Amino acid sequence: MRSNKLYLSDIVQAADSIAQFEAGMDEEQFVGDDLVRSAVLHKLAVIGEAAARVSSELRESSPGIPWADIVGFRNIAVHAYFSVDWQLVWNAAVSDAPALKRDIEAIVKTRNVS
Repeated sequence: MRSNKLYLSDIVQAADSIAQFEAGMDEEQFVGDDLVRSAVLHKLAVIGEAAARVSSELRESSPGIPWADIVGFRNIAVHAYFSVDWQLVWNAAVSDAPALKRDIEAIVKTRNVS
């Protein structure tokens, strides 16, 4: 079984990738670019999968992170791909992922996560 630290690292790395993918784009460019949309959605799914695998103890000790919403988004992205709301994906990419990255980095920095 992988450690919480590795799952948290997966989240940070995926958020970094998302930032690289959408750098310099506006929402209209994002929606029009299938390659970038697909890459961002994949990395958001990675974030959701990693969040689902973080221990319940860590999730409970970090109530400021919307763990259930993150996992739920992943489930929609993977299981209901053809009904994905790309505006929601854009907002997750430019707002939620960077904020989550900061929160996760703070957890790793201030706690002894193993």
